[in-house]
Amino acid sequence: MKTIIVEADKGILSESDLNTATNIIKSGGLVAFPTETVYGLGADALNPEASKKIYKAKGRPSDNPLIVHIADSGNMEQIAREIPDKAFRLAEVFWPGPLTIILNKKDIVPFSTTGGLNTVAIRLPASGIAKDLISRSGGYIAAPSANISGKPSPTRAEHVIADLSGKVDMIIDGGKSTLGLESTIIDLSSDEPIILRPGCITKAMLENIIGNAPYDKAILGKIIEKDIKPKAPGMKYSHYAPEGCLTIYEGNIESVILAINKKAKEITEKGKTVGIIATEETKGLYRYGNIKSIGRRGDEDSIAAGLYAVLRDFDDIHAEYIFSESFARGDLGQAIMNRLLKAAGYRVEKIL
Repeated sequence: MKTIIVEADKGILSESDLNTATNIIKSGGLVAFPTETVYGLGADALNPEASKKIYKAKGRPSDNPLIVHIADSGNMEQIAREIPDKAFRLAEVFWPGPLTIILNKKDIVPFSTTGGLNTVAIRLPASGIAKDLISRSGGYIAAPSANISGKPSPTRAEHVIADLSGKVDMIIDGGKSTLGLESTIIDLSSDEPIILRPGCITKAMLENIIGNAPYDKAILGKIIEKDIKPKAPGMKYSHYAPEGCLTIYEGNIESVILAINKKAKEITEKGKTVGIIATEETKGLYRYGNIKSIGRRGDEDSIAAGLYAVLRDFDDIHAEYIFSESFARGDLGQAIMNRLLKAAGYRVEKIL
């Protein structure tokens, strides 16, 4: 397959390119497009065969549900039933934006889109390109992250091109994703709300609108039993992993730096390629390996935005071992550590 690659000018896609992308979606094809979170791989959410193409292109397990992206909050009522008042309240505050709401689905949404579940995950993105494409294509685009399943999510078009060129019909280059982490996911399909994936919309922000909303017990743990069907993306399968072996070092930052330096020296002396994930505050304190700053420790937004790009950068140099500092688990830090732990396969060295 020859992939069409087009570039948006200052965040605006030309009318001709938008028409081409729209026609591809309507005809059952695949278009990778930018959102404020990460790049998505889109197909007609109501076309069972189109959704199946997403799984094939990504190498994604078919029981891993897709998020249905809409262009207008009113579209939620067309694809979901038994919608609680809490869903409308959250939508009013956080849509468009990085929040996905899980609700009971209507029959119009095929099981190939929902991973065989009777629920549907819904998001209204803030990206202008995404909203234009969704609106013109019929209003419902299923779109997981536009990467090979299990690899770090793409925050730039070149990440998508590296993974999916030749496997999808079109890639829209809309520049760097501003947030850099996938949306927060909250399940409102039953009586008690539960957060299935942390993101830029934090637990405190959600609870300020709807009251108690606990995290799913698996968010920072080694989930889950093999026979459990995941209700949301990122719950069951390996995600965000770089090629090299990633280990997180947790503890007092001075002790962490000493431990990473010691390990990096040992590994580099064996002729192995080492990557170190540091911050702007600490990058000058490492002496061995390839050192990359993920952002500023005092600015969680910058760390979130830099995470996947740093992991991708280490893939580019074929780093065999990667050592990372740990980050605070409050507010946005919870989402950052959720992704980093999954990327590391929960390999953590606790430094006393």
